[in-house]
Amino acid sequence: MENKNYNLAFVFPGQGSQSVGMLGDLAASFPEVKQTFERASEALSLDLWQLVQEGPADVLNQTQHTQPAMLAAGFAVWQVWQQQSSVRPDWVAGHSLGEYTALVCAESLRFEDAIRLVAERGKLMQQAVPEGVGAMAAILGLEDHQIVQVCLQAAEDEIVAAVNFNSPGQVVIAGNTAAVARAIELAKAAGAKKAINLPVSVPSHCELMRPAALQLAEKLAQIEVALPAITLIHNVDVCTHNAPEVIRNALAEQLYKPVRWVDSINFMHDQGVTAFIECGPGKVLAGLNKRIVKQAEHLTIYDPATLNQVLEYVHG
Repeated sequence: MENKNYNLAFVFPGQGSQSVGMLGDLAASFPEVKQTFERASEALSLDLWQLVQEGPADVLNQTQHTQPAMLAAGFAVWQVWQQQSSVRPDWVAGHSLGEYTALVCAESLRFEDAIRLVAERGKLMQQAVPEGVGAMAAILGLEDHQIVQVCLQAAEDEIVAAVNFNSPGQVVIAGNTAAVARAIELAKAAGAKKAINLPVSVPSHCELMRPAALQLAEKLAQIEVALPAITLIHNVDVCTHNAPEVIRNALAEQLYKPVRWVDSINFMHDQGVTAFIECGPGKVLAGLNKRIVKQAEHLTIYDPATLNQVLEYVHG
């Protein structure tokens, strides 16, 4: 019987955490990893495991490949966890793309449907804004309201907005390339510790993505969405939703609305979560989450050693 843990949240990373060779060590010990990637490869008619293990990195980093690779990676870790422990978290959430992984783990989306959907999501995002037209930048060391103000000043007749509220003092902005460049200069003038362009090909979570969101909504309408079996916090409104149509809308809106990660982590902590477990390659979210809620435990699962740490933490 599944044992739910009301103090535990599992969180799933999005784009940016991928790397060539990711989950190789975990796959060597647990067959569930390769089995998950085989299912994904079949759904896409593409050898996703070979791409993830051997690269080349520039192909893995193309958004239509990165998105299904990261979803498969997060779900593979979840599959391993299910085999190794009867404990289930009471909460799940995912950063941007990671929300799809969370929905699959919560049995709201079928894995194969989600894999095909996020590959399509990547293509729609790339088509909506040709390479070079949009940009994203990380701003470190300013208050959220200062960055919002900087974007308003920098926009002129273009688009630039704060789009990822990742942790206190770390916000990502996105929009037209020239407007983002103006915002970087204004942020530096306002005292930002760092304001740097990010190596991405699409400006996610801003108004430039609205055309892609409309097309994504059409794709979402064709996919079965079940009520999540685990309580899931959505990026766009820091809410839980129990109607399939509302979940579809939240996923479409997510493309052109900000990722409210700080609010999401704080909300779960306020509900009694004392440990956040990041499932998937790397430890980007664990780093952010530590800065959001210092008094909680922050753990990761991406190889046998980190899996054992979490098993020991949960089971004592």
